Amino acid sequence: MKKINPGEVGLALGGLLAVWHAVWALLVMLGFAKPLLDFILSLHFLSNPYQLMPFNLMTAVTLVVVTGVMGYIMGLVFGVLWNSVAKK
Repeated sequence: MKKINPGEVGLALGGLLAVWHAVWALLVMLGFAKPLLDFILSLHFLSNPYQLMPFNLMTAVTLVVVTGVMGYIMGLVFGVLWNSVAKK
């Protein structure tokens, strides 16, 4: 197995999660989140017990930043673990 750069993996995963949640915040802002959420849950034979709150810019920014940082940490940990078991 080839060694990887944990920081780059962290940036990739953190960026992916941040963008994913930025899209979600945009869907909430535009009013498309509830129908999409209801549709996705119905595909899994689930009903939606949750109610979406009104869009708030600071909440959206916090969501994107927190998930980006958490994604970076998870990617970093994954990279370190990967390298610890990779053949030299």
